[in-house]
Amino acid sequence: MGETLGTGELNRIDNPSGEPGVNTELKSAHSAAPEVQPTSLNRQILALAIPAFGALIAEPLFLLADSALIGQLGTAHLAGMSIAATLIGTVVGLMNFLAYSVTPSVARHYGAGNYSAAYKNGVDGAWVALGLGILLMMIGYALADPLLLALGATDETMGYARDYLHHSFWGLPPMMVILSQVGTLRGLQDTVTPLKVAGVGAVVNFGLNWALIYPAGLGVAGSAMGTSITQWLMMIALGLVLHRGMVRYRVDWRPDWEGARSVLSLGSWLMLRTLSMRAAMLLTVVIVARFGTQSLAAYQLGMSIFSLFLYALDSLAIAAQALLGKEMGARDLSRATERSAVRALLHRLVRMSLLYGTVTALLCLPLGYWGAWIFTPDAQVQMLLGASCLIIALGQPLAAYVFVLDGILMGAQDMRYLALGTFMMLISYVPVLGAIWWAHGNGALSSFWAYCALWVTYIFWYQGVRAVIFGRRVASDVWMKA
Repeated sequence: MGETLGTGELNRIDNPSGEPGVNTELKSAHSAAPEVQPTSLNRQILALAIPAFGALIAEPLFLLADSALIGQLGTAHLAGMSIAATLIGTVVGLMNFLAYSVTPSVARHYGAGNYSAAYKNGVDGAWVALGLGILLMMIGYALADPLLLALGATDETMGYARDYLHHSFWGLPPMMVILSQVGTLRGLQDTVTPLKVAGVGAVVNFGLNWALIYPAGLGVAGSAMGTSITQWLMMIALGLVLHRGMVRYRVDWRPDWEGARSVLSLGSWLMLRTLSMRAAMLLTVVIVARFGTQSLAAYQLGMSIFSLFLYALDSLAIAAQALLGKEMGARDLSRATERSAVRALLHRLVRMSLLYGTVTALLCLPLGYWGAWIFTPDAQVQMLLGASCLIIALGQPLAAYVFVLDGILMGAQDMRYLALGTFMMLISYVPVLGAIWWAHGNGALSSFWAYCALWVTYIFWYQGVRAVIFGRRVASDVWMKA
């Protein structure tokens, strides 16, 4: 494929006003560029993916720090915090479209050399995020107690859960804006800045939480306050970074309502995608709970390991989204040769995903078989965890392939197909779950084999249907729209 222009080359084609002509000049430069070496393209992919992985685990690190500090206060404190954190985590997870809906549009403008439009898309996304954050905060305060009770809060834990939740809610607006800011920076081909801010944020968060929990004597409320303050500081830091680019390309912070509507339109499809995926996970938990406490414990540990590797796979999907969006913006997609260059990038991303999946598979196997004792002393749970890790490891290349297809379709802004395809996956998954439930209930499958069947279904059937649906899409040129 043609060599992708680096940041320095792009900056020399400077057009702060975003006038026409930059598009043509940049695309002409692309067409005349020499063939890039595979290693160079691999470096571009990894340069985005590796820092993205670090930034992705920042939020789990915040939660881990909170858990470690609150755990010293008592079991009821930790249980209350866990219930509230689950609610906050669900809200943030559902709102991740604020990052994914902004990245491809910003990347396209960036690839086309229209930097003012790229930053303007980021501003629109930030306003949408801020509005949603304030709305969610208000709803959260109004419904806090019913939500906590629905999640299992008791008389013993309710007070701690309420304290944590109330002081976490005023951190929701910056959390939402950070999602949008990170999406903007990804579109600008920058995953290093979010990593730096997240790293510093993790350190500041731990220090603030410790000071507010212990010397200040605020307990669980202090932990949530420290995290909320940290989120505001991170939002400001990322905003200052983006502001420098906005000043350069004469972009202000005034919202454009048409741009905001575009972000919400893309986001609504991504919301359907996220809801479908979370519904599949929730239904799986409901079924495995019928197999007994040990099966449920092993499943929770297995899903925690699977989720850890998903961060690595998701970082590659983020690289795919940003690179493909930039490449499509920089090329004239009405020409067959230019579409071929985009497809060459797609093929490289797919090959990289299979390599990624193989590496994570090799890491997963020893973790499950020889490291199970780290997580539990129960021999039965260890055995079940080992079985699930074997299935997870075998399915890692498939999961990696599916994740990179996700990133490719997001980069192409093919959100409607992505959402409907994910919903169809859910529809195909439910009957198989029902069959396993029926077979176990009627004695056709023991708890062990039903547990294994559940993991095989989730890893190979659910992800396999996803691979077929999305693989057929990217095999055509339908998604490659100018």
